[in-house]
Amino acid sequence: MKNYYITTAIAYTSGKPHIGNIYEIILSDSIARFKRYQGYNVIFQTGTDEHGQKIEEKATNKGQTPKQFVDEVASVIKGLWDKANISYDKFIRTTDDYHEKQVQKIFKKLFKQGDIYKGHYEGWYCTPCESFWTESQLVDGKCPDCGREVKKAKEEAYFFKMSKYADKLVEYYNSHPDFILPISRKNEMLNNFINKGLQDLCVSRTSFKWGITVDFDSKHVVYVWLDALTNYITGLGYDESANSDEKFKNFWPAVLHVIGKDIVRFHVIYWPIFLMALNLPLPKQVYGHGWLLQDGEKMSKSKGNVLYFDDLANVFGADAVRYYVLNEMGFEDDGLVGWELMTEKINSDLANIYGNLVSRTIAMTNKYFGGKVENKNKVEDVDNSLKEVVVNAYDKVAKKFDELKISDALSEVFAIFKRANKYIDETCPWVLAKDENNADRLQTVLYNLCEAITIGTSLLNVFMPSTTLKVLKMFNVDLRPSTNIKNFGETKQFSVVSNAEVLFPRLDVKEVLKTADEIKQKQIAEFLKENKQEVKTEVTNKKEEPVKKDIIDFETFSKVELKVGTIINSEAVEGSVKLLKNTVKIGEETRTIVSGIAKTYKPADIIGKQVVVVTNLAPRKLKGILSEGMILCAFDEETEDLSLISPIAKFKDGCEVS
Repeated sequence: MKNYYITTAIAYTSGKPHIGNIYEIILSDSIARFKRYQGYNVIFQTGTDEHGQKIEEKATNKGQTPKQFVDEVASVIKGLWDKANISYDKFIRTTDDYHEKQVQKIFKKLFKQGDIYKGHYEGWYCTPCESFWTESQLVDGKCPDCGREVKKAKEEAYFFKMSKYADKLVEYYNSHPDFILPISRKNEMLNNFINKGLQDLCVSRTSFKWGITVDFDSKHVVYVWLDALTNYITGLGYDESANSDEKFKNFWPAVLHVIGKDIVRFHVIYWPIFLMALNLPLPKQVYGHGWLLQDGEKMSKSKGNVLYFDDLANVFGADAVRYYVLNEMGFEDDGLVGWELMTEKINSDLANIYGNLVSRTIAMTNKYFGGKVENKNKVEDVDNSLKEVVVNAYDKVAKKFDELKISDALSEVFAIFKRANKYIDETCPWVLAKDENNADRLQTVLYNLCEAITIGTSLLNVFMPSTTLKVLKMFNVDLRPSTNIKNFGETKQFSVVSNAEVLFPRLDVKEVLKTADEIKQKQIAEFLKENKQEVKTEVTNKKEEPVKKDIIDFETFSKVELKVGTIINSEAVEGSVKLLKNTVKIGEETRTIVSGIAKTYKPADIIGKQVVVVTNLAPRKLKGILSEGMILCAFDEETEDLSLISPIAKFKDGCEVS
């Protein structure tokens, strides 16, 4: 049996993680479950990052010790992971005694061998990101990562000699082309950081106390990444003194680190260099996934639009939320999430495609054969077409998992259910039931449906573990193991439940949005309370003051390039109820632009229409499609009316708008 060690980034205990944070954990869980299903001996590690100035400040503001504060938050995080049915094998906390002692040993070793030295740091510091920046790295005088204010800081610190290992790291990249995925992340690291020359890394602080003490210089605490990143080896029982646990010897190097694209730099530059300095092998792959974005705007507690897993699960169910986020996020793309988007997707896929298939099959099996069917082998060509889709699904799913294209793997599973629904329409069991001479053929059809559902549901289990076990119980069968998942016809007889539970009742979007608004108001009230502001009762007949956005100067506005274009083709984006893929002619060039206008416009309505396009906007992938610009629209938030902005008179494509 092969060993497989997979990790997530550890969650920072400054507060409750939102749905974008937990997406990574659900993604990693599906991979871990599938590898176990394939027969691998898996260790799946996740956990919490619990040190730092930000936590020290938050604890002080709450009148708690830092340890009391992180104990509370870690408990919340672990509770969310459990609610999401995360099958972790190890939940590490960086306040664990073993981890802290090993970090002290690692720090001392690297100091003794000359990789760490003492110096002074002077520069700009961002407390929320816990990052130092030089003057040239700031963007408009603010943190380049989060855009917040930075403070001038000068203090004694220890530094790691990153440049010492830069050439060795580039050599490793070149000899291991699949080390960083997607490949675009590797190019970004080379162009933005390594090729410009690596600066030595600050690895200790003296301006706060909440951290792992440098045991040979007690006024210093170990700073962020040397503490946080080493969890991947201390969690397996690594011991710098050469007394490592057997688990470490058997499972390191990790097969896969799963992280967000915002922390790729730390995992593919700092972490490999630390490991090289410790003379340890590097992880086989680091996958930097995209972000799950709130539909249309950035999540903010002050706006009340932060989406938390538990809130979503209370409305949709944990498995439905798992399905949505895994389906929505492509291999290297960002995804969109929102109450309305989730409602529509769950209704269309889980209620209509999967839930309806299960309930129809059980109902017909009960109606026509008293709940029991077996294979009568009355085969027709249409049966072979269904079986081909079903028996080939496992290999397709496995290939997509190997490529880390988890959304595509989920689509391959749902291809079974879509084909089974089509099979019902093709065979018309209700017509066969009218003639007793067709009894064996009818039983064969229903058997095939039960078998297709069994195999498809067994493959779906890694994505939706609770629902699938419930469905298999309805058919009185066990989870089909991977060793015979490709064998159609394994079950001798199906004996289904007499009354099938509705797996996914259709959701009323108005009711969902009503609940969402209640959650929003509660969030805003909590935010105001936390920030010691007066909570005012909302007056329903008083219009909200419009949010005033930052004033920009003329020079900034002049950078925006607006041109007239004509939509020459438009089509719906598969898997989205909101997006249209438009082909727009702008002067001599033609561009693809994805727009969220499908609720207002059908593709045929806008072909030939002239629109105003932002042409110098950075390209961005949506649902796997590279969108090269933005089509401008007017939108009324109260009525949700939307209208494309078009010139009144006919203009030549490519004309500038000013």
